[in-house]
Amino acid sequence: MPKASMISHTLGETGPREAVMTGPHRVLIIGGGIAGLEIASKLPKRIGSMSVAVTLVDREPAYVWKPMLHTIAAGTTDVWQQQTSYVAQARNRSFVFEPGELKAIDRQEHSVRLGALEIDGRCILPERSLSYDTLILAVGSQANDFGTPGVREHCLTIDSRSQAMNFNRQVMARMLETLAADATLRIAVVGGGATGVELAAELIQLTEVTAHYGAAGLRDQVRVTLVEGSPNLLGAFPDRVAIAARERLEKLGVTVLTGARVVAAEADCLRLADGEQIPAELKVWAAGVKGSDACAAYDGLELTRSNQIMVKPTLQTTVDPAIFAVGDCSSLAVVDGGKPLPPAAQVAHQQASHLIRHLPGWLQGRELPPFTFRDFGSIVSLGGYGAYGSLGQFGLFRGGFIRGRAAQLGHVLLYRSHQSRLHGFWRGGLIWLADMINSRVRPRLRLPD
Repeated sequence: MPKASMISHTLGETGPREAVMTGPHRVLIIGGGIAGLEIASKLPKRIGSMSVAVTLVDREPAYVWKPMLHTIAAGTTDVWQQQTSYVAQARNRSFVFEPGELKAIDRQEHSVRLGALEIDGRCILPERSLSYDTLILAVGSQANDFGTPGVREHCLTIDSRSQAMNFNRQVMARMLETLAADATLRIAVVGGGATGVELAAELIQLTEVTAHYGAAGLRDQVRVTLVEGSPNLLGAFPDRVAIAARERLEKLGVTVLTGARVVAAEADCLRLADGEQIPAELKVWAAGVKGSDACAAYDGLELTRSNQIMVKPTLQTTVDPAIFAVGDCSSLAVVDGGKPLPPAAQVAHQQASHLIRHLPGWLQGRELPPFTFRDFGSIVSLGGYGAYGSLGQFGLFRGGFIRGRAAQLGHVLLYRSHQSRLHGFWRGGLIWLADMINSRVRPRLRLPD
């Protein structure tokens, strides 16, 4: 890539201050999640005739909407039908895709180092460096094990597409073993946030759907336990949503334990602070949220205790105006001294939209306005068993509670509007139509190969 760029490395909150006009301005986006992929997909069109090159980096070959990962993990949704290939999206939306994982940032040289790409033990791409003029970090988040002994050795996570697919392989193999041995499979899900609650419901739905494929007894052979350290489930939701979700899970047969802090994970159980053991052959850690473990690569960027990158209201990092951070990997308190914004899909989308709208002007020297967040509420979906949500703090029915078909429709529309932003209105509509057809002609769950 050319070392010279359209705009010099002297950047500020009011935009680049000198133009050299010797090459395109290089916008490098690390992380192809909700925020990163939306920016890469829409920014090239917004910049029009400006000489700007947009590059997206991600370690996965394809993208899956993060709120859908628990359905991929349970096998109630087929990953191959729901994923978006980065290579194809780059071709359709006029950006460049570079496969790889961030290893280091050199802020002095305005470059990032990517690790080697290996497939089945073979090196496909060597370690390499990419230069940037503007860097956007959108690397997402991961479950926080809080240093709990045994979690990394004995618990699975579902923070990414590959992790969700791995969990699906594991749960399918365990269920086949359970059927063959006429035994009991105990699954423990640690974390009573949206991911843990939704995964517990999907696992119950998985056992019921398998009855259509000859495994009628599996529903009674699988035991799901949901463990949450706080007094209530869904701490980020209103109490009414949390209570309704818990009641529904318990009716489905999920054992819900709240105020139960896990102090260790072992091969066949979880140990709680009060000395109780929760037997489990399969354990999923979905508790807590922290920034990427790659935080050591951030070259002096200011971080929170949970490894999230601290940003100004303009979404620029506090120590380098040439670097932005958006989505789950960033930490922004919209009110001085207030709580940071939650790591939620709507925050990532709104921050992406803010940069898509204002970054072109900033590249031309205009001032970056501060980001403003609007809470439009949130929805937790229990698969085919219902959904519950709040309507947020904007609109006619602010703070309202929805459930049933209205909440399920709202959850579906969130996903479909996201697809429309990525692919355009008509293409997004065709994808929705294809999904509806597939739901009628394909198996209702991801069957073992």
